[in-house]
Amino acid sequence: MIPRVRSPELPQNFPWLNTDKPLSLKALKGRIIILDFWTYCCINCLHILPDLKYLEHKYKDSLTVIGVHSGKFDNEKEIENIRQAILRYDIEHPVLVDSDFRVWENYTVKAWPTLIIIDPQGYVIGQFAGEGHIQVIENMIIQILNKNQDNINFQPLQFTLEKQHQPLITPLSFPGKVLATAVGLFIADSGHHRIVMSTLEGEVIHVIGTGKPGVTDGSFEESQFSTPQGMAYDAESKILYVADTGNHTLRQIDIQRQIVETIAGTSQHSHIIFPHGGFALETALNSPWDLEKVANKLFIAMAGSHQIWEMNLERGTIQTFAGTGAEGCFDTTLTESAFAQPSGITTNGAELFIADSEVSSIRGVELDEQSKVRTVCGGGMLFGFGDIDGQKLDVRLQHCLDVEYFQNYLWVADTYNHKIKLVDPATGYCQTVLGDGLPGFQDGQGKNTKFSEPSGLSAIGAFMYISDTNNHAIRRVDLKTLKVKTLYLSGLCAPNACLSADMAAM
Repeated sequence: MIPRVRSPELPQNFPWLNTDKPLSLKALKGRIIILDFWTYCCINCLHILPDLKYLEHKYKDSLTVIGVHSGKFDNEKEIENIRQAILRYDIEHPVLVDSDFRVWENYTVKAWPTLIIIDPQGYVIGQFAGEGHIQVIENMIIQILNKNQDNINFQPLQFTLEKQHQPLITPLSFPGKVLATAVGLFIADSGHHRIVMSTLEGEVIHVIGTGKPGVTDGSFEESQFSTPQGMAYDAESKILYVADTGNHTLRQIDIQRQIVETIAGTSQHSHIIFPHGGFALETALNSPWDLEKVANKLFIAMAGSHQIWEMNLERGTIQTFAGTGAEGCFDTTLTESAFAQPSGITTNGAELFIADSEVSSIRGVELDEQSKVRTVCGGGMLFGFGDIDGQKLDVRLQHCLDVEYFQNYLWVADTYNHKIKLVDPATGYCQTVLGDGLPGFQDGQGKNTKFSEPSGLSAIGAFMYISDTNNHAIRRVDLKTLKVKTLYLSGLCAPNACLSADMAAM
């Protein structure tokens, strides 16, 4: 008989978020508890958040979910950054900040994410690493409820959430990617689940999407997205392609007809990691994060499966282009290479360049018949990160989320270092050009500026546009002087905010 293991008590003197007081297992006796060990950079951790929300809502009178945030990157150990992640992903359960991995070690956790199931008597009855365990866990909950009716503390618990202290009513909410084109600026207003189109000076032209998460095709007013990210624009057809990340789909927006259509993905999350493909609308995808169009193909940074994919727009087919699906940094042929949550993609026409976030590196993927993968700069290790300028493998970045090829250089959103860096793709030489390395919100020039987790950038003409994610803003950089100014988006409101303001004025 396997001995039952009493769950270690949770520390009361650690920081807690999404609750006005620490929680103890002793006080929660009689309830089923799920401990979610996570870190907010991790795509797999983000994938199980909808599962947890489903469970905590369905079994709210008997189940308590507690997030245990054990941050991988230095930036993820800062309480304010974790608070912003809670707001960004609309997490509604208490979160314990476990920055020194004390709780992680007490529960002998080995990987992100890990779910620990604790029964009403306070014993650990299950431990699940990775994704895809929702059905097994729900069956355990049902079994406990059927057998322990007399011992269950049936009482819905109320918590004081971060969003109650800090409601988001900004015109943009955690914008992800930005795309500058000759017809205007496209902004993935990720937190508001919509796409905003403006002039390059900030005058809003279109707001595409209702502002509520969904996967609805149709007109600009009725269409829906879910945390959209990267985009690519075809000037000839006037089509904007969108990585609809939360829906695991690719969408196209016909700017002239003002119609949104799904062109790839089933809206179901794929759990297939090995290279595969098929008809685009019949192939499930795994968190597409960014796009780059080359001729009649879309190249896709498929963050969830740690691969680069390609879609043939004429044939309507989609398949793995590079990467085995294993998470890592392995430079070799396309079929044997490995990436780690690729989140940004750009090209000079001969080579794709990838912001490979979990190994904090910039990778290169050749587009010729003898295609090879290389590391342009960065340490190339899952735990090799920092903030060091220099050359090639001596460079240290921290969870870079975007890269833009412009004027023969690579501009990098070094997200967790709150900086923009410039890389020579030929030599791998990397230098900081914008940001002082501390999170903040400050216009200015060069390194005398501040950003907060910038995760998108795009250049056209004399300007670079930066999606300053945690500041809910777009910043514009004069590339001649490196002066940074915040772009004012005239006529843009948070969803329903303009309507509420108009009604209040009546």
